[in-house]
Amino acid sequence: MYSNGDIFVGEVIGTAILILFGAGVCAAVTLSHSKAKASGWVVIAFGWGFGVLAGAYTAGPLSGGHLNPAVTLGIAIDTGEWDKTWIYVLGQMVGAMLGAVLAYLVYLAQFNANVTRGAKGDSEGVHVPTPTLGIFSTIPEIRNPVANIITEVIATVALVLPILAFGLTKGLGESGTQTLIVAFLVVGIGLSLGGPTGYAINPARDLGPRIVHTFLPIPNKGTSDWSYAWIPVAGPLIGGALAGLIYNAAF
Repeated sequence: MYSNGDIFVGEVIGTAILILFGAGVCAAVTLSHSKAKASGWVVIAFGWGFGVLAGAYTAGPLSGGHLNPAVTLGIAIDTGEWDKTWIYVLGQMVGAMLGAVLAYLVYLAQFNANVTRGAKGDSEGVHVPTPTLGIFSTIPEIRNPVANIITEVIATVALVLPILAFGLTKGLGESGTQTLIVAFLVVGIGLSLGGPTGYAINPARDLGPRIVHTFLPIPNKGTSDWSYAWIPVAGPLIGGALAGLIYNAAF
């Protein structure tokens, strides 16, 4: 059994690493003057997957490496053990915000040069801000609340249900292979299910960095889109709860 202190520290560190990699790869692909500019969705999907890999392996000895309130909720519903849930979620939120700040610092020069030069042909050019919210949080490709929340629910079930089922496979947890498989699962979700909403599948992953985006001094950063923010929180929580219920009933 993990102690409260270990759980909090583990989830802070692990989630911070997750977001550092995830927001970092989004910054790398999005921002002007980045060597990875416009390298595409496949790069983003693998960047997030490697973030899960690094974060979960690091946090595992301390907390089990949930890194996601939807995962924590699914496990609590399956096991009936709720007393440490709030510690996990608190650590995940703090870690997500910390990771977002670290990613910002890595790309500080690119954020400060948050403009792209237009093609006027003169030395002045036309300066157009580069959008920044998508580096930190998710934005739907088509804004439809019903469709968006359905996507997030299904994608989160596709994450949490296999995570719970992996626990039945003898030796995966002991060998450490389970964490590697989860990382590739996240890559697969990004490639297959991430197109409509950007696959938050993790309330802390979206809400923590969105809060940070609101307060960071990014030039021309644009809106933090708080009218949409409830969907990548509610959808994954519903999906995590459904996954826990399905697992408990079927397995």
